[in-house]
Amino acid sequence: MYWHSLYLGENYKTLAGLYLHIPFCKKACHYCDFHFTQSLRQIDDIVDAICKELVLQNEFLGKDSIYSIYFGGGTPSLLEHHHLKQIMKVIKYEYDLASNIEITLEANPDDLSREKLQAFYDNGVNRLSIGIQSFNNDHLKWMNRQHSGEEAMEAVYEARQVGFENISVDLIYAVPYGDHSIWENDLKQALRLRPEHISSYCLTIEPKTAFGKWLEQGKLYEVEEEFAAEQFEMLIDTLRQYGYDQYEISNFAQPGYESRHNSNYWKDEKYLGVGPSAHSYNGKFRKANVANNAKYLLGLSENKIPFEVIHLSKEDQANEYILTSLRTKWGLNLNHLKNKYGVDLLMVHRDYLNKLSLQDLLYEEDEHLILTDSGKLLADKVASDLFIELNP
Repeated sequence: MYWHSLYLGENYKTLAGLYLHIPFCKKACHYCDFHFTQSLRQIDDIVDAICKELVLQNEFLGKDSIYSIYFGGGTPSLLEHHHLKQIMKVIKYEYDLASNIEITLEANPDDLSREKLQAFYDNGVNRLSIGIQSFNNDHLKWMNRQHSGEEAMEAVYEARQVGFENISVDLIYAVPYGDHSIWENDLKQALRLRPEHISSYCLTIEPKTAFGKWLEQGKLYEVEEEFAAEQFEMLIDTLRQYGYDQYEISNFAQPGYESRHNSNYWKDEKYLGVGPSAHSYNGKFRKANVANNAKYLLGLSENKIPFEVIHLSKEDQANEYILTSLRTKWGLNLNHLKNKYGVDLLMVHRDYLNKLSLQDLLYEEDEHLILTDSGKLLADKVASDLFIELNP
């Protein structure tokens, strides 16, 4: 199905996000199932197509101002200075940007030369999300990462020298290993860098990845839930001691440095996704661009965007909000659920919520349901138990 641009006709102005998917990587990490290609042959063409899509989609968010731009992927740090300059020029011309906009670019340490960092900074990027994953060279090699722990440290130091004052680093825990010593050192090394933000994810074995194939072949085992839970608790306790606020289950920030891009998803706000496989949400429906570079380029060559509309029922939207909001420190807004979706969760699940409260897994505060540290270990289970069924 093809779609040009859709204007919803709102006469009010709110804040929204813009996501750009850069579908290129030098090599495939063994755990990754995102859309990308290892061939950079078409990078110029993809950038041109992204710029064209930005023009075609300039009314998707109505009159909303953009207060967050996020370059994700793939590996956006493969972009050259002229690529980023070209994209930003179109964005500035076509969209209303907030004066204090946050512009994030995901980067791999091995791409971050002083020259590349300066090019990002000069083009308005004011937040870096650096995919470190681990400082242990054996673990990095096992994950098929292209940098060393030493290069990761150096990349952050170089970014500081260029002028970046908002840096996030990614870490992966629950890597199969005999004890917690490497994870303890990863946390120690990350804290030495004092990043403003840390995202840390439990290693998940996805089917269509190298790790997924190894698991099928018996060459890889998944860690026990208890082992992963212990490392998760170490993560929370350690970062809390150093002043980081766990504002979402996998995300920790120093005060005032929460990711605007991520918060858009969790708070049920609107965002526009541009590029192959990018998703968008306008408050009424979602859409997903085709996850195929050739089909994406063909569509844009005809001034069309190859996409699929994802129609969400009111029940789907309500349950998605339950799932995402419970992961945050702000919790589930009972009034929002009631006013937007007509669901009185306290009435529907009164007995179960009382049980969770008695088990110290969840509490209510100012019309919000918030998970405790113990509850966060069971977040997905609790959310699914709270899912509601609405009459058609």
